[in-house]
Amino acid sequence: MGSFRIAARVLVLAAAALLAACATGPRITAEADPQADFARYRTFAFYSPLAIEPHGYSSQATESMKAAAREQMESRGYVYTEDRPDLWVNINAYTQQRTDVSTMPTVDYAYYYSYRARGYYVVPYWRDRTDVYRYTEGTLNVDLVDVERNRLVWEGIAVGRVTREKDPARRDARIRETMAEIFARFPYRAGEVPPPR
Repeated sequence: MGSFRIAARVLVLAAAALLAACATGPRITAEADPQADFARYRTFAFYSPLAIEPHGYSSQATESMKAAAREQMESRGYVYTEDRPDLWVNINAYTQQRTDVSTMPTVDYAYYYSYRARGYYVVPYWRDRTDVYRYTEGTLNVDLVDVERNRLVWEGIAVGRVTREKDPARRDARIRETMAEIFARFPYRAGEVPPPR
């Protein structure tokens, strides 16, 4: 059981670290089910157990993610209720190691002594310089599931380089910002006909 708790804690911390990624922010993508009738959705609850809480307990980071997702849903007119919601909200996060390799030409110089000219000459020569960067990339998914049909109807994804944020207040602020960026791709409001694409 101890190893499960450690693994879950590492996953949650990695997800929180993703949200504190580089200043340019993560890459965001979203996709909606064209068959879904978004005008009929008015209520939501969190899926249980959340994908980021596979062992049934939460942490400060997971609570911050849930609060940020709830804030975004409620700002669009959806009402939180655990009694027969229209939508389930699920949150998942994972990390993976990445490697970037870049090669660029560079010039170096060699020095030769000429006995005839009785002096040194500088001779340039070209070579390729290869740089290898290893980093951790994190992915955060927010899924909205039609409860009645048990079908995914919308998914927002943030992908970015993971950095470690030790200040909880700054980490929570970054979680709210990233969740807002994800939901900026969600053009629906509770009970309203979605805008034309």
